Amino acid sequence: MSLRLQLALWYGLLTSLVVIGTTLLTYALHTRGHYDDLDYTLVALTRHIQAEYQAAPAAEAADYIRTPGVPGLILRLYGPDGRVLAASPGADVVPGVWPDRLSAAVPFDFLVGLAPPLRSVRPEPGLLGLAVGADGTRWRLYAVPLSDGNVLLGAVSLEQGDAATALFRRLVPLVAGAGAIVAFSAGYLVAGGAIRPVRLLTEVAGAIARSGDFGRRVPEPGRRDELGELAATFNAMLASLQAAYQAQQRFVADASHELRAPLTVIQANLGLLRRYPEMPAAEREQAILQADREARRLARLVGDLLTLARADAGLALRRWPVELDRVVLEAVAEAGRVAGNRRLEVGWIEPALVEGDPDRLKQLVLILLDNAVKYTPADGRIVVELRRADGRAELVIWDTGVGIGPEELPHVFERFYRGEAARKLDPDGTGLGLPIARWVVKQHGGDISLESAPGKGTTVRVSLPLKR
Repeated sequence: MSLRLQLALWYGLLTSLVVIGTTLLTYALHTRGHYDDLDYTLVALTRHIQAEYQAAPAAEAADYIRTPGVPGLILRLYGPDGRVLAASPGADVVPGVWPDRLSAAVPFDFLVGLAPPLRSVRPEPGLLGLAVGADGTRWRLYAVPLSDGNVLLGAVSLEQGDAATALFRRLVPLVAGAGAIVAFSAGYLVAGGAIRPVRLLTEVAGAIARSGDFGRRVPEPGRRDELGELAATFNAMLASLQAAYQAQQRFVADASHELRAPLTVIQANLGLLRRYPEMPAAEREQAILQADREARRLARLVGDLLTLARADAGLALRRWPVELDRVVLEAVAEAGRVAGNRRLEVGWIEPALVEGDPDRLKQLVLILLDNAVKYTPADGRIVVELRRADGRAELVIWDTGVGIGPEELPHVFERFYRGEAARKLDPDGTGLGLPIARWVVKQHGGDISLESAPGKGTTVRVSLPLKR
């Protein structure tokens, strides 16, 4: 069953229940009000006759019973022994119910009148009842005692009221059925328009799955509801997937290019050694050294690629309290062995406890120091500082190196990107150091920024949250 049909059925069912409930309540209130009005009219007319009867002389009192002058009202006067002493015209069609046995008469149908079978009328004593004639006509009866010991019984026919109520009762299922059909039809149309964005999402998703084209987008409905937000979110997801897919393609192309170069050199040197086994020792040694250098470069490149692959896979880092100042000093000591004549200085170092992976944090510092050493002249200066401020640890590494041009600065954290100076000063580099450094910083909830200018050196700032 389609979602549209399910929604239409639910809309139809709920609306039908409301229509049926409203119709039944209207029917109940209407019929009860109708019969209540009839009761009050019967009681009022009968009491009026009662008052005239009791106020008239004894010889003339019965005349008020024989000629009440009220259309539709039939009266009977019963004596204390139950005999009919007087009656109005047409009284013979009313069932013969003794006034003291009204409580035993046919009760009011709950679905017809929603009234109790009997009801006392106050403040004067009186009793309401119901009787059914031989032809099936129902009569509403009201008996009231008189001052002379007799009982006055008033009766009105319920034939017209019952007929109107029966017609109304037959209309109830028709109205409910028509309401259900209209509700289902309207629900089906409304559901069709409501799920149209969902259908478009399905079509676009299917087209993307078949073609692999992440450039397609869902037409946004231009409304600020849940479905409009769904379409906008789906388009944002497609844009993210497209960017990730394009980045992956660039990454694969760049990685293939970077891997091809050292492999080509290694294969060329091995082929040369195989073809010329009698090669002079000096040339043989040079070929072996070149192949070894490229193999080490290839190993570094593969290691960096493995690190980035783990980063892309969302691999979580180990986390425990780390003394960042100790990690920084260890990294500085290791970098000092390859700094040569460059002045590697330790500035202000404050104790800083962070939560993270000590190996990755050390890798981060070594990457930044390695770049500073590579791109700083032999007589240059490199300074490392670590301070605490506003609940964060700030690592600053600045140098007096060659610097980075403003057109290259926005791209330094892109994978495999290498500026002109980097390619000249470090031809064996991979262009993956800073992307790995940024990943390590992000994994620790920090930020990294780089400021540089050609000939004025470079400053790298890393901000990490302190452990609470």
